[in-house]
Amino acid sequence: MSFPRLGSTTPLASPLFTSAVYAIPDLDVLDAIYERREPGYIYARDAHPNAHSLAAKLAALEGGTWGLVCGSGMASLAAAFLGLVSSGDRILSSDRIYGKTTRLLKHELTRFGVATEFIDVCDLDMVRKAVNATQPRVLFVETMSNPLCRVPDLPALAEICQAKACSLVVDNTFATPVLCRPLDLGADVVMESLTKMIAGHSDVTLGFLAGKAEGQLPTLTDKMSTWGLSAGPFDCWQAERGLETLELRMRAAVANAAALAAWLGEQPGVVRVVYPGLAKHPDHALAKRLLPGGFGNMLCMELADRAAVNRFMRAAPGIPFSPSLGHTRTTISHPASTSHRFDTPESRTQQTITDGLIRVSVGCESYEELRREMQTGLTATLRSG
Repeated sequence: MSFPRLGSTTPLASPLFTSAVYAIPDLDVLDAIYERREPGYIYARDAHPNAHSLAAKLAALEGGTWGLVCGSGMASLAAAFLGLVSSGDRILSSDRIYGKTTRLLKHELTRFGVATEFIDVCDLDMVRKAVNATQPRVLFVETMSNPLCRVPDLPALAEICQAKACSLVVDNTFATPVLCRPLDLGADVVMESLTKMIAGHSDVTLGFLAGKAEGQLPTLTDKMSTWGLSAGPFDCWQAERGLETLELRMRAAVANAAALAAWLGEQPGVVRVVYPGLAKHPDHALAKRLLPGGFGNMLCMELADRAAVNRFMRAAPGIPFSPSLGHTRTTISHPASTSHRFDTPESRTQQTITDGLIRVSVGCESYEELRREMQTGLTATLRSG
C-alpha cells in the first residue's frame, strides 16, 4: 500500500491514521467503496489505512493473496471459524494447542452447534480415519504446538484435507513466516498472533489471517466487522514498525534458543528439555524438513516440581515470568498455571504438561548474559524447599 505524497516527497515511515470515520464526497463514491470498485474507507471498524498497510506486508511474507488484521490472535481465530463453519458442521483439531483455543472450540463453538473432535495430528493414519468418518469442514493445527513444540506434517495434512474438501487452518505463531509459510505447504488459511514475535516488543495486541483464495476475504472481513473483532490504527502502526526487524530478531532468538537448549540438557536439576532442534525430539527429522531456517525460539525445560519453579523464578528476575511470548528479551511462562490453566488435569497429563514445566520464549539479548541468569536460577532450584 502506498500513502499520499507530501509535495514531491513521501513519508519513509508509515503515517498513523487515527480517524474513526471518513468523509465521502457523494453516494456514488460510497457505493463504489462498498462494492470494492474504488479504494477508500468509510468506518474504521470495517477498514482503515494502517490495517491495510500491515495486512499487505504480512500477506506478502506469508505468500498469500490477501491478509486481514484482527484485534487479537483469538479474534483472528474466531473470525476464521465464524467464516468457515456453520451450525451442524464439525471441526477436527490437534489435541495439543493453546488453552484458550481449546476453550473456544470446546465451550464456545458448541453453543452454536459446531462440534470439535481433538486428535493427535502427528498420527496421519488417525487423521485420515477421522476425516473420513466425520467429514469435517476444518482441520486446525499449530505449526509447532504450544507449549511442547510438536511438529505436524503440514504437506501430508494438506493432501488429506484437499481430498475431502476440508479447510486446513494453521496457527503459525511459534514459527512466524520467517521459518515456515504454511500456505506454501498446502494450508488454506494461516493465522498469526501478532502480539508475539512479529510485533515483538510486548506493546501490541493483534492477530492476522492470510490465504490464497480471494473469495475468502469478503466473508472473513464481514465476520470481523459484524462481531467487532477489528484492530485499531495505533496497534497496527506499532506492529508494522516491529515487522521491519522481524527477521533480524527471529534469527538472533533462534540461535540463542539452539545454544540454550543444548546447554540446559547438561545442567543438574533439569529433568527434561524440549526443543525441535534436539535430535531426541520426536519430530526432529520432520522439523528439519519443514523448518529449514531454524527450529524456533520456543523451548521447554522441566524442573522437579512447582516449588523448584518458584525458586527459579525468584532467583532469576532477569528472566521475567510473563505469560506470553515473543519479547526482545527472554521470558518464561508456566503452562500449567497460565496458558493451559483451564485444561482438565487429564488433558495436561496427556500432553505431559507437569507442574515443573517451564516454557521459555528465548529473546535476542546476549547469549552469555542469558546463560548467566539461567545458571543463577538453576542453582537455586537445587536447594531444598
